Amino acid sequence: MLSLFHSRAPDEPTGVEPVPTVFPTIEGADIAAVFTGKRVAGDFYDSIRVSPERVLFGLLDVAGRREDNRPILTAAQKIFRESGAELFARTDLNESEAMTELSIRLNRGLIDAEAGVHSCPAFIGCYHEQFGTLCYTNAGHTPGLLRDDGGIVELPSTGLPLGLFSHATLDAPTIGLEKGSALLLVSRGVLECDGHNGKDAEEFGLQRVKDLFQSATGTAHELCTSIMNALAEFNAHRPICDDRTALALLRKA
Repeated sequence: MLSLFHSRAPDEPTGVEPVPTVFPTIEGADIAAVFTGKRVAGDFYDSIRVSPERVLFGLLDVAGRREDNRPILTAAQKIFRESGAELFARTDLNESEAMTELSIRLNRGLIDAEAGVHSCPAFIGCYHEQFGTLCYTNAGHTPGLLRDDGGIVELPSTGLPLGLFSHATLDAPTIGLEKGSALLLVSRGVLECDGHNGKDAEEFGLQRVKDLFQSATGTAHELCTSIMNALAEFNAHRPICDDRTALALLRKA
């Protein structure tokens, strides 16, 4: 069993980290994430199997520095796992309603953990192995990117970031993933990374991510790694000042 506590270097701030994520095996699909940086900010991803045919995953970007928002991250993971397993376990469920309810619980849980408002953009998805469908909600997160034979389409925000308004609700559409299609999520730190010339350079931006995604091949992990390698080269391997995360889901069959 994974421990909620992680080993701490002598100069690392004390505090509780979320449980490390071990992605479940998905029949006919592949999922992975790659993170670069020293976990100085609020990037956090997780995934669990919530039923024999469904896998829930999410990428959150909690505002602020990690030493300040660890309790929020831990609370978010607890709600994500416990409520996700509860809401998506039924065979006759309405996935959109379950996703909306999960978002509401996460939203209010974040407000309670902070005892106030604390912005947390998030992309949460539930993949159905048998049907190859994805029910998702995008709470003010960077757009999800879906690639298939027709090209790349954006999955834009369906509501406000979590943690801001206690009664906020989000839409939760469902889309089909064709065989060979792929979903890519990246955190804000990827898009806002500056180029070689520092403050005077343009940011990496969504279009560069799209261009790389269009030609990327291999496994989900290799896809994420290719994005991070290109980002490091764009940044001239300078010290990382923000978290950078990429998460990919590939439907293989």
